[in-house]
Parts: sequence; structure tokens; C-alpha cells
Amino acid sequence: MNVTREVILDLLPVYLAGEASADTRQLVDEYLKHDTELGLEIRQKMVENLAAVAAPAMPPDLELKALRRTRALLSTQRWLFGMAILFTLMPGLTILRFTAGRRPDVQVLALDYPVVAVFSLMVGIGLWVGYYFSRRRLGSVV
Repeated sequence: MNVTREVILDLLPVYLAGEASADTRQLVDEYLKHDTELGLEIRQKMVENLAAVAAPAMPPDLELKALRRTRALLSTQRWLFGMAILFTLMPGLTILRFTAGRRPDVQVLALDYPVVAVFSLMVGIGLWVGYYFSRRRLGSVV
């Protein structure tokens, strides 16, 4: 069977992409051994394409900046979590007073100071929302 230059040119995109079968690669390699002009032209195009696709130069401290940013986000996430727990549990705070000869006196913050309790819960909800979005930003929400 006689393979023409047009057939090889049709096979070149698959060959250059590395998706050709072993037989196709062998066929193209054999043809390029005999047609040195086409072989040189293809090598030249490959070098030009590699130069055009070369990775852009990254700043030398890019990884350090990413590490510092991640650490800051993790620190913020820990603070948001702790404060969210604090403000969520604050309305349930109780005071126990023990006096001699009497039953203990229990005082609940939410019953005595309802405005403070509602405000604390609202702040807690806001902190939980902030915590959720900080987890999403770090990509750790399942």
C-alpha cells in the first residue's frame, strides 16, 4: 500500500497529540524517515508550539503567600468557631447562689435579661454564618 503525504498530514494531529495507535505512530515514523523535509518541518513546529505553551513565570514567593493566606483563614475559622459557640451558649448561662439553710437560687440569663439573650443569639447566628462561609472558602465543606 502506498501512503501519500496527504495521508500523513491527516494523521499528524493525532500523532502529535499522542493519541495515535502504535501502528499509526510506526507508519508516520517510517514515512518521516524517508521524507526528511516534512520531518524537519514537523520538529520545527513542535518546538515552536512548546515555546508558545511554556508555563508563565510565577513569582518566587507565591507559595509562601498562599501558605500565609491559608494560615490566616484557618486562624479566622478557629476564632469564628469559638466565638459562635460562646455567643450561642451565652443565653443559657445560669448563676447558682448557695446560702446557708436555704435551697440554691438559680438565675438564668435569658429569663432575667431577654434582650441580651436575643442579641447574643443573633450574634451567634451571624458568627455561625461567617464560620460556614470560611469553611466553604477553604474548600473543606463536605
